Amino acid sequence: MDIRTVRTKYAALGPELTERSRRLWAATEALALGRGGIGKVEAATGISRSTISRGIRDVRSGETLEPGRVRRTGGGRKPKAEKDRKLLADLKALIEPTISGDPGSALRWTSRSVRRLADELNAMGHEVSHMLVAHLLRAAGYSLQANLKTREGPQHPDRDAQFRYLNARVLRQQRRGQPAISVDTKKKELIGDFKNPGREWRPRGRPEPVRVHDFLIPENGKAVPYGVYDLNRDEGWVSVGIGHDTARFAVNAIRRWWKVMGRPAYPNATSLLITADVGGSNGPRVRLWKWELQRFADRTGLSIAVCHFPPGTSKWNKIEHRLFSHIAMNWRGKPLTSLAAIVSLIGATTTSTGLRVRAEIDKGRYPGGVVVTEEQMAQVQLDPHEFHGEWNYTIRPRRDPP
Repeated sequence: MDIRTVRTKYAALGPELTERSRRLWAATEALALGRGGIGKVEAATGISRSTISRGIRDVRSGETLEPGRVRRTGGGRKPKAEKDRKLLADLKALIEPTISGDPGSALRWTSRSVRRLADELNAMGHEVSHMLVAHLLRAAGYSLQANLKTREGPQHPDRDAQFRYLNARVLRQQRRGQPAISVDTKKKELIGDFKNPGREWRPRGRPEPVRVHDFLIPENGKAVPYGVYDLNRDEGWVSVGIGHDTARFAVNAIRRWWKVMGRPAYPNATSLLITADVGGSNGPRVRLWKWELQRFADRTGLSIAVCHFPPGTSKWNKIEHRLFSHIAMNWRGKPLTSLAAIVSLIGATTTSTGLRVRAEIDKGRYPGGVVVTEEQMAQVQLDPHEFHGEWNYTIRPRRDPP
C-alpha cells in the first residue's frame, strides 16, 4: 500500500469521518504501513503527526466512548472563560459600571453593544470577539432589554382612598340607574399619509407607501380626539377636533354625547357622574372646565358630579383601556389620511364584549387663553364633597341662568 492509495481512501472517507474516527483511521493506516507510516499518512492526508500519534495511542489503549460522543469527557478546547479567569468578571463590570463601583466608566454614557464591549475587553488585555461577548452575556443571564415604565413617582397619601371613594360613587350612580362616564383626550394625531404603528394584512411585498418624515402638513393640521365612555353601557363617543384641546372643547364633546347617546339611553336622568384625570383640559384647577360644566348643567338640568383620579394615575382611567386601546388596535397600520378616515376608523371599532363607538368631527374653533373672571366663577354652583373637595365636587344647575 502506497501514499496514493491512502490519499484515495481519505478522499472518499474524509467527509464522513468525525474528529475521533478520522484520528483512529489515520492511526490504523499508519500502523499498517509499518516503519515510516506516520510520515506517509501525513503526506497523503495532511493530518498532523501529533494527531496521528495520539490516534495510535488511542488504538493501543483500546479506550471506547459512550454512544453518540466523539470526545472523552473534558476533551476539546477549553472555554475562553475557563482559561481567562478574569474575563467574565471584567465583562460584568463593564455592563453594570455603577454596581461595580466605577461611575466614571465611559460605557456608562455610551451604547453598550457587544462590539464596543469586545473592544473594551481587548484593551484590558483579553482576547475576545464580539460573538464570544454575546455568548458570555447570554450564558450569564443577560438579554437585550427595553426601558420599563414602573416608577410612578411620589404617591399622594390618599391615593388609594380616592380610588375607593371614586369607585363607590360610580357604583352608587349605577345602582340608581343614572349615567356615569369616563372622559379624556386621546393623543393628538397627525393627519396625512404618515406611518401609523402596527401591521395589517396586505399582498406580499406591497406595503402601503407613506411619508418618510412625520412633519406636520399645515393645511391638514392635527386631529384632537376627545372621548366619552359610558361606564354602564359599554358605549363610547369621540369628538374629533381640529383646534386646541381646551375645556370648552371637552365639555362640548360631553354635550354632544348627551344629546346623541346619553339622553336617549337615560330619559329619566337627573344627575351625571364624570370621572376624569387631574390634568389637561378637564383638570380640577381649570376654571373654564367648571364654568362650561355649569353652562351644561343649566341647559340640561342635570346635577353634575365630578371625581378626579389622583395625580399620576391616569392609566387607571377606564376610558384608556376600554375605549382608546381598542381604537388604537383597530387603526394600527392604517395611515390617518383625513378627518373623515379617522372618524370612520373610530366608528368601526368594536369588541367581542359588545363595545359600540360613535364619532363625529367637531369643526368648532376653541382658542386657548380664555379667561374666566371672578364674577363668572362666583356664579358656578359648586359644592365640594367632604372628602377631598378639590378632587370631588358637584355642580348644580342654576335656577335662573342668564
